[in-house]
Amino acid sequence: MCWFICIDIGGTAVKHGVMDEGLGFQQSGADETPKGGDAILELICTRISGYLSLGKEIKAVCVSCAGIIDSDAGMVLEANEDLMPDFTGTRIAARVKEKFGLPCFVENDVNCAAMAEYFAGSAKGYRSCLMLTVGTGIGGAFLADGKLWKGHTYSACEVGYLHMEGGSFEELAATSALTVRTAKRLPVDPASISGKWIFEQAQKGNRICIEEIDRMCDILAKGISNLCYVLNPEVIVIGGGISAQKEWLEPRLEAGLDRYLIPAIRKNTRLAFAGFLNYAGMIGACYASGMLESQAHTKRADL
Repeated sequence: MCWFICIDIGGTAVKHGVMDEGLGFQQSGADETPKGGDAILELICTRISGYLSLGKEIKAVCVSCAGIIDSDAGMVLEANEDLMPDFTGTRIAARVKEKFGLPCFVENDVNCAAMAEYFAGSAKGYRSCLMLTVGTGIGGAFLADGKLWKGHTYSACEVGYLHMEGGSFEELAATSALTVRTAKRLPVDPASISGKWIFEQAQKGNRICIEEIDRMCDILAKGISNLCYVLNPEVIVIGGGISAQKEWLEPRLEAGLDRYLIPAIRKNTRLAFAGFLNYAGMIGACYASGMLESQAHTKRADL
């Protein structure tokens, strides 16, 4: 059996593990993301050394990483300086190959999450998939016939920056925006509440929380619909921390898509929610490497 060392580098945590070709994790863990590219490289090399000591036949090191990623060179083209200072320009693949002599593949984290869902999760069986991860910001990825659409400079589907009336897509529809708007109306300090708290209060009947969730879902549906007019995906997968609120989100997003999509597109566009959650990046990084076999997709009979 072949094994992969999987690493998911985010702004707050670095998740890691050793996974077999059947997507089973023998061991996994997480660390707080250190500051600076050199410190991050040191951490992941330490974790790789630990997994190599298990004596498994490691086929490759597969990395999911926040930021704009040159997947051919395995380096970070641009990272959020507030969350990950001095990370832009970090050559992850070169360092790993030099130190361990193993193939190393690096891909954007949302692209990886989309590949996990496309090949083995909620989008399995569809030919095209638009994935949105909704959290502090909004990230996007698009696959068609098993291939990621990366764009000319590896920055396709940076959908959070889309201009909408009143601000960017993520400034209006991310969980952080939901928190700020709700806090202003209650009124409370935004730092004292969270998206999870808002959904909990909505379940208890808090009118303001319900109204702000409705507003967020309407904006999300409008942004998703605009993307559907360009990409025409068979399925839209919602991921990120907010995907845990499927019970609240699904009917509202479905209703929003009914409002903003013309019938010919709406009737052939499905909505789904991510299933892999914290493991999506690591699993998807293995699919992105091209070293993990995937089953051919066939169009679903109910479309």
